[in-house]
Amino acid sequence: MTKFEAVRQALVARYKELGGDMERLEALTTQPLDADFAEQAHEIEEIEALEALEGAKLQEMAAIRAALSRIAEGSYGICEVCGAEIPEARLKVMPAAVRCVACAA
Repeated sequence: MTKFEAVRQALVARYKELGGDMERLEALTTQPLDADFAEQAHEIEEIEALEALEGAKLQEMAAIRAALSRIAEGSYGICEVCGAEIPEARLKVMPAAVRCVACAA
């Protein structure tokens, strides 16, 4: 087991969870609109909110894919700016972090 195997497993699990979320969001945003115009306006607002949520989930999925790549290549946990080791506490909170606390600030 590598140093970051538990992190890798957690990232893979989160990625799968997000994939399921994306399928549910896609199903919600592709349903036909109600025939009533007032109801359509409400539904369009909901769709816009769901699309914003979908965008955030897509960004998180991209960050997870990048973190998994860094784990595979052995550069995970190293700040992309200064090259210092990212503290373990930061990686626990933000497993896809690419910068140490100082460089992120």
